[in-house]
Amino acid sequence: MTETIEDRAAAFAIQPGYHALGGAYVSPPAETLLALLTAFGIPAEGPPPRAAPPEMRAPEGEPCFLPEGGMRLWGIAAQLYQIRSARNWGIGDFADLCELARIAGACGADFIGLNPLHALFLANPSHTSPFSPSNRRFLNPLYIAVDRLPGYHHALRPENLSTLQEPDLVDYPAVAAAKIGALRRLWLEGPDDPVAFDRFCAVEGDLLRRHALFEAISARMAAEGHGAGWRGWPEEYHDPSSPAVTAFADAHAEDVGFHLWLQWIADRQLGEARDACRKAGMKIGLYLDFAVGEVPDGSSTWSDPSLAVPGLRIGASPDWFNAQGQDWGLAPLSPVKLADLRAAPFGALMQDATRRAGALRIDHAMGVWQLFLIPDGMTAPEGTYARYPIEDMLRELAAASRRNRTIIIGEDLGNVPDGFRDVMAQMNILSYRILLFERHDHGYIAPEHYPQEALVCLSTHDLPTFRGWWRGDDVVIRRDFRLISEEAARHQADFRWTERRQLLEDLARAGLLGWDEIDRIGPEDPPEALVVAVHRHLARTPSRLFAVRIEDLAGEVAPVNVPSTVDEHPNWRRRLGVPLEDLADTALFRNIAGALAAERPRDPS
Repeated sequence: MTETIEDRAAAFAIQPGYHALGGAYVSPPAETLLALLTAFGIPAEGPPPRAAPPEMRAPEGEPCFLPEGGMRLWGIAAQLYQIRSARNWGIGDFADLCELARIAGACGADFIGLNPLHALFLANPSHTSPFSPSNRRFLNPLYIAVDRLPGYHHALRPENLSTLQEPDLVDYPAVAAAKIGALRRLWLEGPDDPVAFDRFCAVEGDLLRRHALFEAISARMAAEGHGAGWRGWPEEYHDPSSPAVTAFADAHAEDVGFHLWLQWIADRQLGEARDACRKAGMKIGLYLDFAVGEVPDGSSTWSDPSLAVPGLRIGASPDWFNAQGQDWGLAPLSPVKLADLRAAPFGALMQDATRRAGALRIDHAMGVWQLFLIPDGMTAPEGTYARYPIEDMLRELAAASRRNRTIIIGEDLGNVPDGFRDVMAQMNILSYRILLFERHDHGYIAPEHYPQEALVCLSTHDLPTFRGWWRGDDVVIRRDFRLISEEAARHQADFRWTERRQLLEDLARAGLLGWDEIDRIGPEDPPEALVVAVHRHLARTPSRLFAVRIEDLAGEVAPVNVPSTVDEHPNWRRRLGVPLEDLADTALFRNIAGALAAERPRDPS
């Protein structure tokens, strides 16, 4: 019997079909299956695989770290860049994070959730998405608080500081120019603690040096018009061990040293923020975020090209929110390589990611089981899923979690395979539950029916703020950017009336709003009493963790990010309207924080 391309793909854990979010079975084109086989180095014809495809199950051994007892804690989720303060240089920084820790801790919060802090491209500061990193192992130096460094003096303060501070959007190129210029002048004075700097470089090893070398070459190549990403560079610079790269490293040792130093001081200031959380009495502290992949032309794929799969991009299948699916433009790790190495490279990433984190969110947690992959030259609807060595990956994740005593939260949204949340529960990985998605046929799931082993929140960075959702702004945005059809937009707008009424009735039944009161609330801007009530309502769940968005504490309307847009919307640039110095004094902040502290009081022990 002749083996079909579907049979061949299935034997190597490439799915010849999948069930979409609505339940329909989707069969990708044969060209997609052939492209994935080719990308993984598997011939279209030949012997069967050495091992059977992976099965969805938890590995034997100890699960992830989870504190004993029935903790019910709350914290604040923020995008670090969006913080506005009187002292920062137009972008939130690690010193602002220390101050936010003081403010949050004083209100009874036990963690601060952050966007991914991964390294992007210093030579291309307009590349702003924290979920499209150049290298997940290292940090974004634009978060360094320059004025908190030893040796800083007033002459380093940018002359255009007010121009950086005033806009409602982060001007990344201007911020980068000001910060990197000042940091280079400080670097000329040398590290303030040479022994600690040398120790850091020795511990981080070759991968740090290659990242620093990449950044130095990237700056030169961008200046010469080749672009910040290595795929646009002359061929002789594609291989980090090539003679041209070696010669560059020798000739520009000072530039390479500068980028080593940037990583050292960024790591040190992040450590200071972690210590500030502890000083503020937080039980968890920093709740960091780990992106699902890296861009194909960044530091990581240049430093170790053997781990990434060229010719494929990570995305998401079409769904209710985006009829065309999503193409995230990220390079996947090779499931074949990970299986051969028992997921050791993933384990190294997890050890590094958990080192300063009291909690870690795994973006698109289903990626330890399967990723939706799109071959180059094809669109998202033509993609399909490839399976990963889930047992090895979970074993490595658990080891890192236990070693660093880090709580793991898995972002289990979108097309979640049957049985995956059971595996998460077995591994002590908290589920990620969003009020706007937690519904049944008759309305919203009652707070008492939420799982204990979960983090709950009203919405997240890819969703509207509560004010924006209440007003229906998100539906209008999706329609205007042609992410959904006019018909779908009408249906979603009509359904929003139902959603609003169901939520109001839930709040009335819970005694958080009066029945006569809810009849007076329309679809316009929600009154403050409603915003506070919905937060208090969700905080009553038995779930271990509750996160309130800083945008909702500050009364923001516009979304942080609109998925599947790039230049159409100012994604990852919008700054808070309320300065950090004034935030805790606003009535909305005080009332929401007070409600959460009342529902989830801090255990004095």
